[in-house]
Order: sequence, then structure tokens, then C-alpha cells
Amino acid sequence: MYTFDHDLFLALNFDGGDGLDRAMLAVSGTPLWIPLYLLIFWLVGRRYGWRMLLLFIGLLAAAMGAADIVAGIFKHSGPLGGLLPDFAPRWRPMFTPELEGLAISPDSLRTLRALGLPADPAVHVPLEAVGGHYGTVSAHASTVCSLALLAIRVLRRRWFTILMTLCTLLICYSRIYLAKHFPMDICWGGVLGLLLGWGAAKLFFALERRFGKRAVGK
Repeated sequence: MYTFDHDLFLALNFDGGDGLDRAMLAVSGTPLWIPLYLLIFWLVGRRYGWRMLLLFIGLLAAAMGAADIVAGIFKHSGPLGGLLPDFAPRWRPMFTPELEGLAISPDSLRTLRALGLPADPAVHVPLEAVGGHYGTVSAHASTVCSLALLAIRVLRRRWFTILMTLCTLLICYSRIYLAKHFPMDICWGGVLGLLLGWGAAKLFFALERRFGKRAVGK
């Protein structure tokens, strides 16, 4: 079924060649971002001390875990995937026949994608990215946005805010480039993640005022 963000997706998804494919697969993965996570932990520990760092890590894990679980509810995956049995999620763009002008089922297109077909696709899908079923709501967008907002509010440094914003946008775009999500899947995931990150930050400062002693640092 056609939706209003199909055209926007097609405008953002393109074949950038093997080099960009590998780059976007790396951006969409975890290992590339380990140095960023370590930087965040170091900055939080330097400013607030190790006790508040442990609290930060715990709240971050809770926010990102909740973001992933709630996103999974809408995609019928994860521990609470059966919570909304009547909700009909959207197939990932790579498995949406309408984008290719094909009158076949999403499952049939999924089989073709796994074989590297169709030969001249409208949607660019690196073979290594083929997988999953549904795209609503983007768990990548929800988890990275929860991380970004929590870290930005806790650290409150302009350079860090710019860095996290750029990294978040890059990760979210990689999901469109890899044909994993439509733009609205990213938006819904982003809203979910921002709400959870905001809540985690509120709790951090509430507990920091009660149990911690805020360090004055840069």
C-alpha cells in the first residue's frame, strides 16, 4: 500500500557503490561507535564522579532497553512482541513490492532479495543488509535518540551536542540507505527515543540532587 513517505524514501535511498555500502553497514552496526560510548562514559565520570557514572550507565541501559522493547512491540518482535496482535506493521522498504512495481507478496520479494534480485531494482539494498521483516517502529532510531538526549542533557556541552546530533542523524540515515526503514519509521522511533531519554535525564538529575554531589568541571 502506497504511503506519503514512499517518494521521500526513494529520494533518499540510492546506490552509492560498494564503498558507501560498507560504510553505511558499519555506521548501522555497533563496533564503530564503541569509542563514542567510551568518550561519553569518560566525560560523565570526569564531571560527576564514578558513582554518578554508574547511575548514568544504569539509566542509559534502561532507556535503550525500553526503546528496543517498545519498538519491538510494533514490529511483533522481542519479549513483548505479542502485546499488540491486531497492529499491522509496515514491511521494510526492501520488502515492499509497490516500490518495485511488482504484483507479488512481500515474502516473495524477500526471497528475491536474498538471491540478489530483482536485477534492476528501484530500491538499493546491499545484500548484507537483507533481513528482518517489519520496519515500524525503528529500534535503531529509538535507541540512539534515547542515548543522544540523555547524554546531551547530562553533559551540556555545545561541541558534544553537535557531535551527538550529527552521529544520530547519520545512524538514522543509514537505516534508510540500507532500505531497512521508511522515513516515518525513523520519526516514530526518534520520538520514542527522545521521550525515554528525557525521562532518564530527569531521573538522573533527581537522583543526583538527592544522593550525589555535582562536580564543577568542563
